[in-house]
Amino acid sequence: MDLSFYKYQGTGNDFVMIDDRNEQFDHKNLELVSQLCDRKFGIGSDGLILIRNKEGFDFEMVYFNADGSQSMCGNGARCAVAFSKFLGIIDEHTKFLAIDGPHEASIRNGLVELGMGDVHSISNADQDYFVNTGSPHHVRFVDDVEQYPVVKEGASIRYSEAYQPSGTNVNFVSTLAEDEIYVRTYERGVEDETLSCGTGVTACALVYGYQNKLNHVKIKALGGNLSVKFAATSDGSFKDILLIGPAEQVFKGTIKI
Repeated sequence: MDLSFYKYQGTGNDFVMIDDRNEQFDHKNLELVSQLCDRKFGIGSDGLILIRNKEGFDFEMVYFNADGSQSMCGNGARCAVAFSKFLGIIDEHTKFLAIDGPHEASIRNGLVELGMGDVHSISNADQDYFVNTGSPHHVRFVDDVEQYPVVKEGASIRYSEAYQPSGTNVNFVSTLAEDEIYVRTYERGVEDETLSCGTGVTACALVYGYQNKLNHVKIKALGGNLSVKFAATSDGSFKDILLIGPAEQVFKGTIKI
């Protein structure tokens, strides 16, 4: 069988995108998902996304990490919005369903503003922080993130006893300016550093913004620039969270499965 696919990237986070509104893709075949994401023997990507019909929504995003596991993915969701616009499913605004619930988003000139789910709290993890932004994220501030051993330290925290059995994503952060941070992320499911992580930069922006009384934080990632806007409430929770950044189509093709 020939499978048609598109490739999208959002600040260097890349995804295999499949129009699966006819539900012909076997979403339970996790071996196939991993094979398609393999950079040597498949198409190559950080994850795979199916776009499906869903009653009450414009579409459903079914997201898989490269190892076949599932979670919310902010950059993947931004790419799903761009892909759905390309397919003619949406125009400039959308309401869609992801694994962590409903999301709203808008897209103009390739820039996607993605509404993230509310975050109930930030908790301490020893000297660091933990935030769940639809996916679990450990956040550590370091002096020079550019020189930091992200993969070594990220894997150590990801597989630590504190996060067993499911593990966590791990983010390392340095301050660039009063309203800007530099974030590097070790992603669970990819098991390596990625060029960007949407839920990760959101987690880091919430922590940094809370510490510095900001409601708009700019983020530099290896794959490009993002920003996060949000409203902090008196009970320590966060709402009206927007992840803002580009998403673009890289290529399309077919592969035999």
